[in-house]
Amino acid sequence: TFFLLTLCAIGAISKWHKCNRELPARIIVYRDGVADGQLKMVVDYEVPQLLSGLTEFTTDYRPKVSVIVVRKKCIPRFFVEANKSLQNPPVGTVVDREATRPEWYDFYLISQIARQGTVNPTYYNVVYDNSGLKPDHMQRLTYKMCHLYYNWAGLIRVPAPCQYAHKLTFLVGQSIHREPSLELSEKLFYL
Repeated sequence: TFFLLTLCAIGAISKWHKCNRELPARIIVYRDGVADGQLKMVVDYEVPQLLSGLTEFTTDYRPKVSVIVVRKKCIPRFFVEANKSLQNPPVGTVVDREATRPEWYDFYLISQIARQGTVNPTYYNVVYDNSGLKPDHMQRLTYKMCHLYYNWAGLIRVPAPCQYAHKLTFLVGQSIHREPSLELSEKLFYL
């Protein structure tokens, strides 16, 4: 049986294939809106659905896949000591030791500037990964994805695909109340 996530994966990969005339070799999914108690559900249900969608193309299609849970609401705050005072760490700072769980592949990233007060880091938990990317490369890619949101000139707090998903779901939930037109499916009409 197909689940919605499987259908979404098939649709996205089919569109990639149509535009690039080949299947993607690497797929990275940023999954937002997951609480601690839901991590097991993501690993046990969502990841297998995503992977099952990949087998629909050819039996030997095995792209490298990473699934990263993104969490904006996190308690830790980080500081840098400079000139005998505590300051916000510079943009691009990654914390992947001391404040993270040793049994997990996780990290905190400060990807935006705090105009006032303390900067809030974003927490990333890589719940599935067969990509072979080194943690430094995954962290750098994640940071660079925070630069790619078209509706803002600077950095945003989460990778651009997460922000696009937030914008689309907000528009549909608050205003449209139905599935958007297929003619708009390739446009960023929700920005």
